[in-house]
Amino acid sequence: MCAHVLVAEDDAMQAELIRRSLLADGHTATVVHDGAAALAAARALRPDLVVLDLMLPVVDGFGVCRTLRGHDPDIPVLMLTARSDEDDVLRGLELGADDYMTKPYSPRELMARIRTVLRRSGRGGAREDPVARAGGIEVDPVRHEVRRDGESVECTPAEFQILLAMAGEPERVFSRRQLLERTRGLDRSSTERAVDVHIMNLRRKIEADPRRPVRLLTVFGVGYKLSGGRA
Repeated sequence: MCAHVLVAEDDAMQAELIRRSLLADGHTATVVHDGAAALAAARALRPDLVVLDLMLPVVDGFGVCRTLRGHDPDIPVLMLTARSDEDDVLRGLELGADDYMTKPYSPRELMARIRTVLRRSGRGGAREDPVARAGGIEVDPVRHEVRRDGESVECTPAEFQILLAMAGEPERVFSRRQLLERTRGLDRSSTERAVDVHIMNLRRKIEADPRRPVRLLTVFGVGYKLSGGRA
């Protein structure tokens, strides 16, 4: 059984341990470090399972689970919590989590729980293409690659997260604050002004003429959007 698992864990070492365990178990994984990025990745990628830490920045695990259940009630969620309080566990299950584990846990036990949840849900096996596409731009979260008209484009981690969110919802207008939330787990000192810099740098990479963008557009007074049409 091969599945694509979205891991939302703000502890970088813990997230990397989970990612490696998933790869060793034959799965693919996308890792994010805050709740807003988790929601964006879930919308763009439609993973087979979400491994969700409760204590996430920006949007906590409860908020992520509640929103996921509103948009995609079928996606399995396995919650991770450092709290052993029964009320927290019950709250997570009431919000729709399929299972939970209390930290600390062994990677072998976590993989066994993941296999059980996937079996119950019927997820895994052959899966849809996870690549987000819009206007000749392809963002591949599994290989962490960006392509413009088939040619590879080098992006920083923050640029990648912004482009992943926008390619997942072409024509949607994102405010600077919304785009900042996609990068906050990467650089907590960033400001909304930093988003403008990321957009400027992305235009240099994906536009034929960055001074006259036709892909990554400004919506004055609101924010930015990625056009879904061909350039």
